[in-house]
Amino acid sequence: MARKFNYRGRAPEDLRRMTSEEALPLLTSRARRFIKRGNKRYRGLVEKVKAAGAAGGQDVIKTHIREAVILPDWVGLKFGVHNGKEFKTVEITPEKIGKRLGEFAHTTGPVKHSGPGVGATRGSKFIPLK
Repeated sequence: MARKFNYRGRAPEDLRRMTSEEALPLLTSRARRFIKRGNKRYRGLVEKVKAAGAAGGQDVIKTHIREAVILPDWVGLKFGVHNGKEFKTVEITPEKIGKRLGEFAHTTGPVKHSGPGVGATRGSKFIPLK
């Protein structure tokens, strides 16, 4: 039997119907503080999300605001989160509520180490490069 996801005792359907103000008590105190204090950039993003949600939410909403807290009414939307080089597409699912957008668009990639290359050390000067 598959287990249903609940966010702090609320089903995803109930969360989608909630307004941002109704969802505030469900979030952590740090997230509530960020939303209540906010700033112009975050408020602008929230307005852009409301407009995209009313339009059907098929487009990707591009943003540089990695510290934005994911709200329940954003579920199902797609965001393009900037990681310093490009926009990574992040689809919002109920499991991501209360987290930050930047947690899902990593800024560093995996480092792949190989053999010594040009300029590595004096000892590796004569190792043939493949």
